[in-house]
Amino acid sequence: MNIKYKIILTANERETLEQLTSQGKNSARLLKRAQILLMSDQRLHEAQEIAKILLVSTSTIYRTKRNFVEYGVESALEEGARPGQPRKLDAEQEALLIATACSKPPKGRCRWTLTLLGAQLISLTDLETISNETIRQRMKQNDLKPWQKKMWCVGKLDPAYIARMEHILDLYAEPKDKNRPIVNFDEAGKQLVEEVNAPRSAKPGSVAKEDYEYKRAGMANIFMFFDRHRGWRKAKVTNNKKSLDFAECMRELVDEDYPNADVVRVVLDNFGTHSEASLYRTFAPEEARRILRRLEFHFTPKHASWLNMAEIEIGNMNQQCLDRRIPNNKILIEELESWQIQRNTEKASIKWMFDVDKAREKLNRSYEKLTSQN
Repeated sequence: MNIKYKIILTANERETLEQLTSQGKNSARLLKRAQILLMSDQRLHEAQEIAKILLVSTSTIYRTKRNFVEYGVESALEEGARPGQPRKLDAEQEALLIATACSKPPKGRCRWTLTLLGAQLISLTDLETISNETIRQRMKQNDLKPWQKKMWCVGKLDPAYIARMEHILDLYAEPKDKNRPIVNFDEAGKQLVEEVNAPRSAKPGSVAKEDYEYKRAGMANIFMFFDRHRGWRKAKVTNNKKSLDFAECMRELVDEDYPNADVVRVVLDNFGTHSEASLYRTFAPEEARRILRRLEFHFTPKHASWLNMAEIEIGNMNQQCLDRRIPNNKILIEELESWQIQRNTEKASIKWMFDVDKAREKLNRSYEKLTSQN
């Protein structure tokens, strides 16, 4: 049936179609119809061959060629009306739904839900009913998720922030140096939780069960050391994160973890105990000075935890090991030790791709503001 419609393109028509297909800015369906016409011109390709190459049906080829012969190139390229249910919301109602989803939720509710959005839309329009599925589809179409939120903290991109950021990025760009290793350092808390009623293990036909009731058993602190060049990490559990705890971590780092290094370069944030003074508060001056001679502190900018790779490894630790109830320090230490042995055996690391050049490209507006202020 395709033989009935013979395609003969003029020079202008071919130029128009070739320009459409080369730009690639139009819908895939329109591009395929343009390709059908180009491949059908002067019967360069038969319908079956076109269908195989473009992955379209012969009926699509037939309709495209028919529309071209009977109505012209524009009609052949147009997207015809597709069957389906009419839209449940008109443009005004959809705009109102989007505005509602982006506003504060009703008093007494912490977030919008599909049901709340539907009820609000009914109260503000002539709609008598609206399904949650319709609301969900419109939210998805507009990439809205009002029931979700993310925590974020962006530091002020002033000269001090950028200077420290570029310093850290330059440090990360250096090659591995066993005499001057780079170790990221940070801490995280873990809530200890005891079961009130013993959990039930999973068995065929039944999932594992855990009682909603539990008992808080205190808080543990976890210091994270991470060396991406070595593929090494250490998670140290303590009861506190005071000056004494930080100072002891630094002593262990130079005496036990890197006894042969000339200097250990430590990347850390600006927490109050992260200072040379903590070592002098903890050790005799001679001992504090001995340890500090083998340390270099490199501080990230304020509100720039994304620059500290220890934060990434803490995230891995939480997801892989700590996402469960752990009742006491003894079990916490045992579980963390097993986790870090496995990770260190694998030499799991981070491939850091962000450098100074990419930072200047990504944050070019902030750099432009700096130069404009001079």
